[in-house]
Amino acid sequence: MAQRLLTFEIFRYNPASPEILPRLQEFHLEETQGMTLFIALNRLREEQDPSLMFDFVCRAAVCGSCAILINGRPGLACKTLTHDLPDKIVLMPLPVFKLVGDLSVDTGVWFRHLNERTEAWIHTDKIFDRQGPEDRMDNPLAHQIYEAERCIECGTCIAACATANMRADFLGAAGLNRIARFLIDPRDERSPRQVFEVVGTDEGVFGCVGLMACDDLCPMEIPLQAQLAHVRRKMALAALRKKK
Repeated sequence: MAQRLLTFEIFRYNPASPEILPRLQEFHLEETQGMTLFIALNRLREEQDPSLMFDFVCRAAVCGSCAILINGRPGLACKTLTHDLPDKIVLMPLPVFKLVGDLSVDTGVWFRHLNERTEAWIHTDKIFDRQGPEDRMDNPLAHQIYEAERCIECGTCIAACATANMRADFLGAAGLNRIARFLIDPRDERSPRQVFEVVGTDEGVFGCVGLMACDDLCPMEIPLQAQLAHVRRKMALAALRKKK
């Protein structure tokens, strides 16, 4: 089978050199069998332009570092085969997050702030006993918590979210998924009313416009639509009880 010559148009801009305006730079690369965008980007940097900036760590769709816009759709470079893409591939950095340079963005600060806003830790008055046995949990419940914990904080759901692109204060699917995880966990002693004070606003669960691009594009296939529905039901009930 003949190998394709791929054309890449890659966003280039370094905030440290603002005098050089943002642009799309064209590269050409011969496709190889089993090539991913991660492989292609590394080859482009090694063989054509060592200044090209992008992020990667694990190469196995676990760390989430290599998330970028691929022909307008957020995705992981290490999980995307060039075989599934057309001959011309346009790569852009994720929106919403602070640009570091070229395809590299800073998701760490955004997610740290998210975890602080949602108070993403177990709230309990129980004193932790290091020598004591682990709390037992039914397998179905543990699986529900695990579903939410599979989030790798890659940012694709945020980049795909219409509200997050318009509002910097919106928690997005990642934040609401995080809240769902603690609403499910019986070890967290916060009441729904306490959680409502965190996410029961347009900045939280009621800011979603329901396009569900987050659910469609999550690389881990987390059921974000179900998580959102769960949180929204809980917060709606909390709001009704609050009025009484």
